[in-house]
Amino acid sequence: MADFDTPNVLFVLTDQERYDCSAPEGPPVETTAMDRLSSEGMRFSRAFTPISICTSARASLMTGQWPHTHGMLNNSHEADAIQPNLSPETPTFSELLADVGYRLSYTGKWHVGRDQTPKDFGFTYLGGSDKHHDDIDRAFREYRENRGTPVDEVDFEEEIYTGSDPRDASEGTFVAAKTPVSVEDTRAYFLAERTIDALEGHAESGTDSDGDQFFHRADFYGSHHPYVVPEPYASMYEPSEIEPPESYAETYEGKPQVQENYLHYRGVEGFEWDIWAEAVAKYWGFITMIDDQLERILEALERLGLTEETAVIHASDHGDFVGGHRQFNKGPLMYDDTYRIPLQVRWPGVVDAGSVCDAPVHLHDLAPTFLELGGVDVPESFDARSLVPLLEASGDSDDVPEAWPESVFAQYHGDEFGLYTQRTVRTDRHKYVYNGPDVDELYDLEADPAELNNLIDHPGYADVRREMRQRLIEWMRETDDPNQGWVPDVLRAANDGA
Repeated sequence: MADFDTPNVLFVLTDQERYDCSAPEGPPVETTAMDRLSSEGMRFSRAFTPISICTSARASLMTGQWPHTHGMLNNSHEADAIQPNLSPETPTFSELLADVGYRLSYTGKWHVGRDQTPKDFGFTYLGGSDKHHDDIDRAFREYRENRGTPVDEVDFEEEIYTGSDPRDASEGTFVAAKTPVSVEDTRAYFLAERTIDALEGHAESGTDSDGDQFFHRADFYGSHHPYVVPEPYASMYEPSEIEPPESYAETYEGKPQVQENYLHYRGVEGFEWDIWAEAVAKYWGFITMIDDQLERILEALERLGLTEETAVIHASDHGDFVGGHRQFNKGPLMYDDTYRIPLQVRWPGVVDAGSVCDAPVHLHDLAPTFLELGGVDVPESFDARSLVPLLEASGDSDDVPEAWPESVFAQYHGDEFGLYTQRTVRTDRHKYVYNGPDVDELYDLEADPAELNNLIDHPGYADVRREMRQRLIEWMRETDDPNQGWVPDVLRAANDGA
C-alpha cells in the first residue's frame, strides 16, 4: 500500500463520451473543465473500456471484473438480459469503501441492475434516475415542474431520427435536437446541482466527524443520444464547418458482414454527411454543456475548501460512433470510436500537474484504484490493477512497474441485435479482433489510425497476426474466459494455416 493521506474522491462518469473530444489532438470541442483536470493532474492517453455497452461496462467498474466474470453481458433493462442483476456475493468497491467509513453519495444514471440501485451498494442516492438513460425520475420531474417547464410539455426543434426520413418522428430512433428550455432546465444542470448539494453536505458533516472521507459519484446522461441541447450549445458548432472523420470513408470491404448490417439495423444507411454533421454538432454541444457543469462542480470544491484534499476523476463508460465508420451508437464493431475512453485524474500533492500517462489501462482498473486511495485491500476477485503506481509516477515511463501489461483487452457479447461473440487485444501499434461468426480483423494503427484496412490476410503481417492471437490466448487463460475451451484451438489452427 502506498504511503499517502487518504483523500476524498469525486468521480464524474459521462455516458458514451468519445476519447478524442477532450484530447489535445482531437476536434475543436470546448472542454475547459476536462482540460483543467488534465493541466492540473494527469491525462491517460490509452484508456479503454472492457466492453462497449452500458450495463456491462458499469458492472465492471463496480466489481473490477471482466464482463465474463461478473456475468452481466448485456443491458440489464432489456427483456433478453442474460443476467439482470449483479450477484450479491460479488464484492464492489463502493461497499468496501463504505465498510471503512467513507461517506458515499451518488447522483444520476445507474444502469447496473434491473432491480438494484446505488442504495444496494453502499451509496446514498440523491436522484436523477436510478435505472437507465430512458428513465426520468420523480426528482427531476418535480424540479422541472417547479421551474414551470414540465418535461412532457416541450417541443423540440431541428430534430433528427433514424430511418428513411431523418425528419420523420414517426419512425426510427431519436438522434438529436435543439430544446427551447434554458440550460438550468436540463438534466445535466440538475445533476450538477445535486452534486454540489452533496459536496456541501459532505463539507458540513465533515466538520463534525472524525476525519471520515467522502466518495461522491456523479453520473451524467450525456453525451449519449439523443443529443438534445439548448442554446447556446445547440448552435455552438456550425455543421457546415465540421469535416467528416477519416473513418467516414469506410467501405466495409474485407470486414465482418455485421458491420454493414448495422447500418441498416441502426437505420442510418441513408444518412449523408450533412445530416451526420448536424448530429455531430449537437453531440459536441452536449459534451461542452456537461463540461460546463463539471466546471461548476470544480468551482464548488474550491468554494468549500475541498480541492486540496479531494482526488477528482473523470471517465466515460465507453465511446460513441456519431458518424465514425458511418455508424450510429455502438454495437459489434470494436473500433477505438467506442472502446477508447477519456480518463483524467487530479490528485493534489501526488500527481504532477500536466502529466500524461501512455501506459495502457482499463476502465475497471478504477475499482482497485478507489480502494487503494481509501486504504482498503483489493479482493482477489478483482481482475484489475490499481492505477496508483502510474499516478505516483506522474507520466515518467521509467517509474511504471515492470510488470505493467503492454496490451489492453476487450470483449463483446451482443445487445438487442442478438448474441455476437467478440474479443480484442490492442497494443500501441496493432489491434486484433476475434469475430466468432465471421472474418477476424487486424489493424496497423500507426499506418491506419482510422482502422479502415483489415490486414488479417496480409502476408506481410503473418508474424503480427500470430503474436496478437497468442496474446489473446494467454489473456483468455489468465482471466478464465469461458471461450477458452475451444477458441484457442481455433486461433492456433488459423496460425498454423497462415
